Amino acid sequence: MKKMLLAATAALMPLAALAQGLPPLNPDTDASRIEWYNLQNLGPMPDVKGQSYGVVLKTLTNPYWRQLADGYKYGAAQSGSHVTVQAAQGESDQIGQLSIMENMIDGGYKGLLISPQTDANLVPAIAEAAKANLPVVDVDDAVVPTIAHFVGNVQRDNGVRAAKWFIAHHPEGGKLAIIEGQAGVFAAIQRTAGFRETIAKAKGFTIVASVPGNWDRELSYNDATTILQQHPDLIGFYCNNDTMALGVVAAVKDAHLLGKVQVIGTDGTSDAYASIKAGELTGTVDSFPKLTGVIALEVIERIVAGQNVPRVVVTPQALVTKSNMARYSGGLASQEAALKQDAATQQ
Repeated sequence: MKKMLLAATAALMPLAALAQGLPPLNPDTDASRIEWYNLQNLGPMPDVKGQSYGVVLKTLTNPYWRQLADGYKYGAAQSGSHVTVQAAQGESDQIGQLSIMENMIDGGYKGLLISPQTDANLVPAIAEAAKANLPVVDVDDAVVPTIAHFVGNVQRDNGVRAAKWFIAHHPEGGKLAIIEGQAGVFAAIQRTAGFRETIAKAKGFTIVASVPGNWDRELSYNDATTILQQHPDLIGFYCNNDTMALGVVAAVKDAHLLGKVQVIGTDGTSDAYASIKAGELTGTVDSFPKLTGVIALEVIERIVAGQNVPRVVVTPQALVTKSNMARYSGGLASQEAALKQDAATQQ
């Protein structure tokens, strides 16, 4: 019954968005958008001292979401506001996450920052928050089409960056595999599509397998083990997140193919950085979760103060390997400086 309810909710989302005067959101292409480093152009930061904000995360079992939580807490310490962070038990606990958000609506918060399990599971609570005039910001990586504000990176570009790495480092081509995230989730769909479409434009590459790893390390290990048995001449994997990528790295090591099969993940977790430093994981498309948390808190603080914030705030990303990880391994200030320099170079 619960699964049927979530499916029905998903089917109604585009209609609900139109009813609010908003087109269904695609944050990768939405016209109402601003880059994170241009937020200062919206006006001075409001005084938010003493204000409280609620945070609903996917889970705290994944280091990406822990780092995002750290960013919220760091940002609150800087602005003088307060954040309460709660999370579902795991990345598939959709009903548990919905219950957390519903309970937060009457918690006296000025606004809520949510990272939904799927594009649909928090829609009922978002509707409740709207009735209570409680602002809600969707932060990485599932995308609720009805949401008024989204903060996150260009998900398709995660896959594009990984594909370009393989093209640059394997001009002769070769066999590749994709370990996808949870089926039906916007981020997983976009990351996979970005990788596929970019690789398809290059000569000599074949994607021999593309399977869902559901953001799970053990499942991804098993998937990779099977793929390597079927394709021992595989040159690499692209994984939709770092947790799955580290499961794939373990499979590559067990198959005695470390150094022959490259693995690129997505997210930029501390565990991924440690694996890159150890010479195991090839790279990660870093989404800079701690900095994203700081940015997202600033966004909702501006919204609550009545500033006109665009619907989408685009956060930074970069492909990190052993050759450039020192550039992005410092504190938030040095990370921010490096990323602003990257942005200026790309303009």
